[in-house]
Amino acid sequence: MISSSPLIETSHLIKKFGDKIAVNDISFSVNGGEVFGFLGPNGAGKTTTIKAIVGLLQPTSGAVKVAGYDVQLQPMQAKASCGFVPDTPNLYMKLSARELLRFVGDLYELKPEKISERGDELLRLFDLAEVRDDLIDSYSHGMKQKIALAAALIHDPKVLVLDEPTVGLDPKSARLIKDMLRQMADRGAAVFLSTHILEIAERMCDRIGIIDRGNLVAVGTMDELRAMGKGERSLEDIFLALTGGAEAAEITEVLK
Repeated sequence: MISSSPLIETSHLIKKFGDKIAVNDISFSVNGGEVFGFLGPNGAGKTTTIKAIVGLLQPTSGAVKVAGYDVQLQPMQAKASCGFVPDTPNLYMKLSARELLRFVGDLYELKPEKISERGDELLRLFDLAEVRDDLIDSYSHGMKQKIALAAALIHDPKVLVLDEPTVGLDPKSARLIKDMLRQMADRGAAVFLSTHILEIAERMCDRIGIIDRGNLVAVGTMDELRAMGKGERSLEDIFLALTGGAEAAEITEVLK
């Protein structure tokens, strides 16, 4: 059930790099119990927005709140409420999975018994229990992606932010992660994910935001996006209509 209280809020968020405006005055919110998809072409401002939400970038102006905490004014509380998996996770390759979860749990000041209990639960869930004591350096890409997600979940966050969480995963692992995200939202968490795989966004997300050239061009449910997308039915067609990609798609069809 989606709650009425937002767990992620951006208010007039602007981020500039020199003269370049990467994110241009965007405002949106994500409620507890909601899976929110964030879509856009390459260079549209998705990762910049994500880094502002998780506190890795300071906005030029505007504000971001996570679980009610201002990310700039109350960074420790905001970050303690959030789990984050970037598109290319930086893992400690010479640690084992169990050691990594213990390390991250210590950072969040969890009790040792809680870390052990929660860690074992996550390792079983992600089919990593049998390799829990192997070095992460020996893991496949999919296994590394799963241990990164487990580390983001060790403290049972209210907010989970993911940048391209299923890239490079086999179908079984991708399905497992999609089911896990849905379950988290159903328990009241806010799940914010960026993806280029529009089928995933269309099937998984309660609402979708589309950013293009730093501007938030649409936010809504699929039905609401269809109303904005000039009668288009699929998310791919809506996305292309709203970001100006339809013309390029037509040219590609002619060139085939």
